[in-house]
Amino acid sequence: MATKNLSEYDFDSVPNGKELKFGIVVSEWNYEVTGALARGAIETLKIHGVQDDDICVKHVPGSFELTLGGQFFATYTNVDAIILLGCVIQGETRHFDFICHGVTKGATDLNLKYNLPVIFGVLTTENQEQALDRAGGKLGNKGNEAAITALKMVALQNDLKNSF
Repeated sequence: MATKNLSEYDFDSVPNGKELKFGIVVSEWNYEVTGALARGAIETLKIHGVQDDDICVKHVPGSFELTLGGQFFATYTNVDAIILLGCVIQGETRHFDFICHGVTKGATDLNLKYNLPVIFGVLTTENQEQALDRAGGKLGNKGNEAAITALKMVALQNDLKNSF
């Protein structure tokens, strides 16, 4: 169980995002949660210097479709990183397991195939309350964390490209 506010971080440890471009893919399923994650990610990117015109948000029907949406960004745009935002809540069937496995593997595959930071910002919770707690509730906003991760991974990639 998370005990840390996901929105607490050392501001100075996050690289500036000026002149960087980000694609955000948001699941429409559980939009009360995923919309809040998207707002958190966008706000955090802007706080760290990313301009409105350098953030492109697209929606897909559900979390399973996030990886194809991410592939479209990787194929058809020149973004520096892609953030995948979704929410899968445990139900009575194994559907939860299949969706979580598929989107997790898909995100990993995109990272490796495109040599591009693809950030996994998908909540996998037992219930709606846990999801809301992590989407701007008492545990902060996982969207903020996903944006910070994207900024840090782009900085790492750029640093290594220019190091040797």
